[in-house]
Amino acid sequence: MTEPHWTTYLAALLTPTIAFFGASIAYHQWRTAQNKLKLDLFERRLSVYEAARDYLASVLTSGKTSQEAEFKFLSGTRGAKWLFDDAIVQYLDKVLWHKICELGCIQSELEGLPVGEERSRKVHASADIKKWMFEQTSVLDKKFSPYLSLRH
Repeated sequence: MTEPHWTTYLAALLTPTIAFFGASIAYHQWRTAQNKLKLDLFERRLSVYEAARDYLASVLTSGKTSQEAEFKFLSGTRGAKWLFDDAIVQYLDKVLWHKICELGCIQSELEGLPVGEERSRKVHASADIKKWMFEQTSVLDKKFSPYLSLRH
């Protein structure tokens, strides 16, 4: 009996070697797809955060709300229910939006209101809301930080 030629052994090892490299490539493609999904989710969540932060910044810099700023807030945060849990959605839709509407109402009531006790009360209410909104800049960071950290 003769011993098999070394090429026979090489041919036998070729199939498992190719299978190993194919599995390795598939695994790396899967990891790349997972990382792409994380990045896409991060970008969408970041845009919601930026819409809320930009609204607060516009009120804090101009001292008043505007329909344009309100529209940007609403359009920027409309997809939050698909990206975040209920606590964030409730915060944006119920808490923050409620204060935005309240500030808008106070601003419109102040127009044409003569100087007096009623006007002073409304100005103080407006100032309280603006102080609350200033505090929300750090609250916003705390609420969104678990969703905006990229983990590997």
